[in-house]
Amino acid sequence: MNTPAPSASLLVHGYEVVIGFETHAQLSTASKIFSRSAVAFGAQPNLHASPVDLALPGALPVMNVGAVERAIQLGLAVNAHIAEKSVFARKNYFYPDLPKGYQISQFEIPVVQGGEVTFFLGEEKKTVRLVRAHLEEDAGKSLHEDAALGGGGQSGIDLNRAGTPLLEIVTEPDMRSTAEAVAYAKELHKIVTWIGICDGNMQEGSFRCDANVSVRKPGAPLGTRREIKNLNSFKFMQQAIDFEIRWQIEQIEDGHDIQQATVLFDPDTGETRSMRTKEDAADYRYFPDPDLPPLAIDRAWVERVRADMAELPRVMAQRFVQDYGLPEYDATTLTQSQAMAAYFEATAKASGQAKLASNWIMGEVARRLNTSDGHFADLPVTSEQLAMLITRIVDNTISNNAAKQVFDALWQGDVDADVDAIIEAKGLKQMSDSGALEAIVDEVLAANADNIAQYRAGKDKAFNALVGQVMKASKGKANPAQANALLKAKLG
Repeated sequence: MNTPAPSASLLVHGYEVVIGFETHAQLSTASKIFSRSAVAFGAQPNLHASPVDLALPGALPVMNVGAVERAIQLGLAVNAHIAEKSVFARKNYFYPDLPKGYQISQFEIPVVQGGEVTFFLGEEKKTVRLVRAHLEEDAGKSLHEDAALGGGGQSGIDLNRAGTPLLEIVTEPDMRSTAEAVAYAKELHKIVTWIGICDGNMQEGSFRCDANVSVRKPGAPLGTRREIKNLNSFKFMQQAIDFEIRWQIEQIEDGHDIQQATVLFDPDTGETRSMRTKEDAADYRYFPDPDLPPLAIDRAWVERVRADMAELPRVMAQRFVQDYGLPEYDATTLTQSQAMAAYFEATAKASGQAKLASNWIMGEVARRLNTSDGHFADLPVTSEQLAMLITRIVDNTISNNAAKQVFDALWQGDVDADVDAIIEAKGLKQMSDSGALEAIVDEVLAANADNIAQYRAGKDKAFNALVGQVMKASKGKANPAQANALLKAKLG
């Protein structure tokens, strides 16, 4: 890998953490990458295994055009170079679930070269550079019976997964913390699901991440990396990387060298454990696959794929900044999913208040969804209802506090609930009679001589206490801004 880009680093016990990712995204084709066998999760073992998948003599691979087009989509989404000519290679290793004795992959000339993934960590913008994204086939799966649990103690091979199309996406070692690594993985997950090339189901193995982790003293050469394989949840990803960082630092501090290795994460113990010594490229004896010609992609094909793609999240975020005047952070957050972006845009257009719509969606709406593990596609509050609620805040019909009460009623009620009807039923309208408000202010001032004296002595808290008394006397219906202005006018 290339030298890491300069990056603000968080030191852990005096060590700098260096993280790179290799992510396998299972492509959303109906059939496998080099055969017509169906891609179907959960089918009976070996139900979808053709002569090509079984490596029977005389069976030849044929490239799946749909897999190539999905690789082109990824290249366009991350601003990468799409090679006009790329080559398939044989990656040689021997394992029971690999019938051919090699995996068809790409090595020296991948289909997608370079690119970058940009995301926010908090409100700080981060960019991770990509090395490549290459097409390859998946291996099969070994199944083991546990004799202690009543099984026969035997092992079997399921080749349904053999030949499933994968796009392996490799980064430079640009990440400097666990939080940054997880944020990158979430952003990449968003991209591949947004453009529809992968369903992103981590539990079924459709989106699998391998994290290469090393530590070093600031300014020192890159340390020896250990690869944590097959992280299939963001929670486990964070736990595994955190443990690996601590383990490596402890080993170095105790005077031990780090050995390059492949490790697995055990969620039951929260620890990583070594699986095997890490291979280098030379160990796989890559050479061009003689059964597959070079993959040729002309510019016309790339442009046809581009024309058929939905608006990319980074492009949509730029449009939200330009068209709605949103900060870049808001625009990026609101394009976390197509459903979220569509909900924001519909709310902004209906209310004419883009920033308020953004605040509510990133705040109250997102908070409730996180609490309930819900999704924007299933929101109980429609964009029309939220837009009307925002309108009633802007025209001073209700206060922000009252608006939250209305929103709670909408969230708990049916989708046909009317904002104005809820305001009326709950008596949440702000006072519109300036004379009535002035009378309340006069009563509060007459009863709070001590607070008036403290305020005139320069104590701001005394003024806040007076505002609180006005809101209490009006049963929360006074307009806070009007109450503030009226109090200040009367206090001189």
